[in-house]
Amino acid sequence: MLNYFKDYPANLSLSMALDMGANLDEIDRACRDLRDHAPGPGLAEPFFKAWIGAGDRLVRAAERDEAAGRRYSAAEKYRRATVMYITGERMPEHDNPARVEAYDRLLATFGKYLELGEVNCQRVSVPYQGSFLPALWVPAGESAAPAVVHFNGLDGIKEFLFLTGFGTALNRRGVSVLFVDNPGVGEALRKHGLHNFAEAEIPAGACVDYLEGRPDVDADRIGMVALSLGGHHAARATAFEPRFKLCVCWGANYDFAARLRNRVGGNGAQPSVPHLFKHLMWVFGTSSLEECVEATRNFHLRGILGRITVPILITHGEEDQQIPVSEAWSTYDDCVNSSHRELRRFTADEGGEQHCQIGEMSLGTDYQADWIAEVLRA
Repeated sequence: MLNYFKDYPANLSLSMALDMGANLDEIDRACRDLRDHAPGPGLAEPFFKAWIGAGDRLVRAAERDEAAGRRYSAAEKYRRATVMYITGERMPEHDNPARVEAYDRLLATFGKYLELGEVNCQRVSVPYQGSFLPALWVPAGESAAPAVVHFNGLDGIKEFLFLTGFGTALNRRGVSVLFVDNPGVGEALRKHGLHNFAEAEIPAGACVDYLEGRPDVDADRIGMVALSLGGHHAARATAFEPRFKLCVCWGANYDFAARLRNRVGGNGAQPSVPHLFKHLMWVFGTSSLEECVEATRNFHLRGILGRITVPILITHGEEDQQIPVSEAWSTYDDCVNSSHRELRRFTADEGGEQHCQIGEMSLGTDYQADWIAEVLRA
């Protein structure tokens, strides 16, 4: 992971941007004055303004291309603008009005990128408890193909998942993917007020219902994937939703509840975003940190993983600064009834040793895409 700033959440966000295909020169032009900024929440606002400003400049250039009929050049600039907006939007406090506006901008520019670039990606809605889960459908072809449901982590969004290239990697191997803003993230949280909770099999099951109704999906070959906090969601959903034929935990998350209690007690690891506690209360729909701790008491996998009988892959970076690699081993050790369990630990020597291989995410996506294709074809 590139340590461009003195602050972990800023470096994490920058590395995520590079994994989405950002231009390093555009990043440097926007952020070089922030390199020596003191670490901590005080960096969030200038970071936000720098990245949103860079996105706005790209949009203006894209609009000029579009007016001149240069649709593919415009699409590429809209893509990079989306990356800038995604990266900036995640840093301020969630109730910052400028952040709300930036999120609307990233949805608009992502839509322009898909339209003008003729990208293989469609916005879809998954019916869910009187509302719906916004999602992106990336089909492998017109005929019935195997598919995976892909949930986010604590602070990701579906557009980030798509822009990392995982959908393309799966499509090349004949697998379709449904990138979902599950409860607690993205549009599900920001636009529909859906908060996160431990029983991931409920929204995941709704996604399987949706896929079973699509003629371009082989309903007998559907898998479950999720990253970061999704290391809990993917395993939990697979344990209780028998229609899933495989599970991928992109970053283990064996006992989020215990780690949150430790963090509240002052013993936490690196935060993914600057205002972490406020972010957690927003995600879980609580008004105090004490309520948040109580709301997440079931965010653990103890006594659950023995229910998984299908193949499971756990990938983890050995130097993950948010979730220790011991949680990957705990997840693996408890999957005693899986027909095939595998733990892929990425080392510093090969790369991908940070959280969810951020900074070198293609190492993770390629390995997982190969594994998924081999399991679903079998």
